[in-house]
Amino acid sequence: MRKNKRLLTILLAVCLVVAMMPSMVFAANAKSDDIVVLYTNDVHCGIDDSIGYAGLAAYKADKLKETKNVVLVDAGDAIQGDLAGALSKGDYIVDIMNQVGYDVAVPGNHEFDFGMEQFLELTKKSNAKYISSNFMDTKADKTVFDPYVIKEIGGKKVAFVGISTPESITKSTPAFFQDEKGNYIYDFCNDKTGKKLYAAVQKAIDAAKAEGADYIIALGHMGIDEQSSPWTSREVIANTTGLNAFIDGHSHSTVASEAVKDKAGKDVTLSQAGTKLAAIGELIITADGKISTSLVTDYATKDEKTAALIKEINDKIEAVSSKKVGTSEVLLTTLDAEGKRAVRNQETNMGNFCADAYRIIGGADIGIIQGGGVRADIKAGDVTYGDLIALHPWGNMYGVIEATGQQVLDALELGARNTPGEVGGFLQVSGITYEIDTTVPSTVETDKNEMFVKVAGARRVVNVKVNGVPIDPKKTYTVASTTYILTQQGDGYTMFDGCKEVTKESLVDTEVIQKYIEKLGGTIGQQYAKTEGRIKVLTAADKAPIKEYKAALARTTKLTSAKASAKTKKITAKISGNSKAYGFYYKVTNSKGKIVSSLSKPGKTFTSKKLAKGKYTVSVRPYTYVTGEKVYGKTVSKKVTIK
Repeated sequence: MRKNKRLLTILLAVCLVVAMMPSMVFAANAKSDDIVVLYTNDVHCGIDDSIGYAGLAAYKADKLKETKNVVLVDAGDAIQGDLAGALSKGDYIVDIMNQVGYDVAVPGNHEFDFGMEQFLELTKKSNAKYISSNFMDTKADKTVFDPYVIKEIGGKKVAFVGISTPESITKSTPAFFQDEKGNYIYDFCNDKTGKKLYAAVQKAIDAAKAEGADYIIALGHMGIDEQSSPWTSREVIANTTGLNAFIDGHSHSTVASEAVKDKAGKDVTLSQAGTKLAAIGELIITADGKISTSLVTDYATKDEKTAALIKEINDKIEAVSSKKVGTSEVLLTTLDAEGKRAVRNQETNMGNFCADAYRIIGGADIGIIQGGGVRADIKAGDVTYGDLIALHPWGNMYGVIEATGQQVLDALELGARNTPGEVGGFLQVSGITYEIDTTVPSTVETDKNEMFVKVAGARRVVNVKVNGVPIDPKKTYTVASTTYILTQQGDGYTMFDGCKEVTKESLVDTEVIQKYIEKLGGTIGQQYAKTEGRIKVLTAADKAPIKEYKAALARTTKLTSAKASAKTKKITAKISGNSKAYGFYYKVTNSKGKIVSSLSKPGKTFTSKKLAKGKYTVSVRPYTYVTGEKVYGKTVSKKVTIK
């Protein structure tokens, strides 16, 4: 009896452990008549990261031993993200994907990072068929690629409907989608409601169904992040009918399987495989039509031919990237203390370093760099050319413009619109400091392409200073960055349109960083060991002391005397109390309310300039600084007559 109880206990424990293990751990076994769709997304040049392409090729070969009905697809952002993409402009990645044997792919936003011409050339070289139901040639009024493709697998017609994120325009380089006059000649069915996109997808679904598709699978680069609304995969599903499954990308999310209701209330299976080949997605359609998805993460076998090709490419990369350009005494990071990405919503020491490089090399007043353009850390020790390419993988050109303080303020406001949430356009800065009041909702307005239009109401960016002095909206400043931000409207920065270019595309971004390291004597020193408070993110808790100080200043303000001298024709005022005040704003107004004398100073006495005979009002208003904000107390006043 004891043995039986012990055995039962062991069996229950085993069942509990298995039940608690995530669905992404074990590979599913396919039957000979099953249809298997293997999928990847957001590999970002992770050619031998995690499972790697050699592992993917081996896994595909194993699946073909179980069933001949195997298809391999990619949901975008494959060719950009590391040295293999940057040094070859995506060419190496296409070589590897051809070796692995991809059948279908959809363009993600980063497929366009090396320019439209280069991407279209890569699609000709690719053995995979690129599809997209919403990537439009606006002049021809048709899709650039076929909206869908039907694969006959295991006696069934399986349709793949391509969907590209409308965020591609701002999350790549807007100029790549324009003609030489700045007119958009490519579009992604962008509109604020999402209806235009949903209609394009539905049209493709209906066409595939009319062509006899037995199953319809969306292959999309849409994501599930809230900031991508109304264009997320869940929203596309909810506003269409006819999909059986949705293979997703863009948000780097790990979703083994999620049931999402479509417009008709039917379940659609949604899945996404993370990033950098941390997992292989596997969708199985059984003979009775049931669809399941899972993520494979425990596979270690490598395909020899693919591994050999990757080694050949890595050897080429190493020959270029191993050149030493300097050393660093500190870790320059894009992460916060908890290891979470921070460069897109707060100050980081890597952001400071890059922004300093742009400002100092260009001799500008201000340096800015968008967080989404800062792609890697630099570890303490030797710094190589490869580190610089990983940091700035796109080869953007450097520039300096003249911009007004108002344009700079608008840029900061656009970059801070999602804080404390993330946005790729969040600005890391040099030569300038600013605060973001998150208690104030963003009033930034953008157009259908997410390009800046205006700030419609209250501003959340406050206490902006250039070199320690409050920014002057009317003054002209020199601003250094990449032309992606300054002249190409990247991340929606349209406010700089028409600005005078002081420096036109003189250097590539990596050259700017290299020159800055040289200017530092070849060593990135301890000045970058930590952040400096260039950007402060204020919450409701941070704002609480302001109310306290306002109340304190109002209680303690006393104007003890205000007297006029008949001899000097001047008014002298004295105050008392106010230990919390940093200074006082004194002013004298005449009977018509016009200010005739004023001064801001820390002292508790004030003497006006010489005035004419008449009646005047002397006012004093205390002020102090709390969390960088200038806080005023209550104004007190006395009437005085000069005879």
